[in-house]
Amino acid sequence: MASLSKPEWRKLTRQEEAVIVRKGTEAPYSGEYEHTTVAGTYECKRCAAPLYRSESKFDSGCGWPSFDDAIPGNVRRVSDADGMRVEIECAQCGAHLGHVFEGERFTPRNTRHCVNSISLVFRPRETNPR
Repeated sequence: MASLSKPEWRKLTRQEEAVIVRKGTEAPYSGEYEHTTVAGTYECKRCAAPLYRSESKFDSGCGWPSFDDAIPGNVRRVSDADGMRVEIECAQCGAHLGHVFEGERFTPRNTRHCVNSISLVFRPRETNPR
């Protein structure tokens, strides 16, 4: 699915807006996709831009879905307001996704995108394409 234009953005609930627009964080271990292992693509909840592939997802034990790679050009890194972390957001619409950390040695890429499930929509890969 291609990303949506601003007038087509998905309507967000108050809870989704608190994270995606106001840069909040969902409670650890509460997210829908923390333990998802099905093959597919994770999209931006607001604009439907593809952000992560299931092949880059791993269990870091941190309480949020973790990915060691993003779909090129679709996730932007910006300095967090606290000056200590690096925020990640959808490059298409600016939706807050979470934070990125490097140097933890969880995977060979040595990168962890710590993402709020509430910022994502998961699209399973078709197993029987026509």
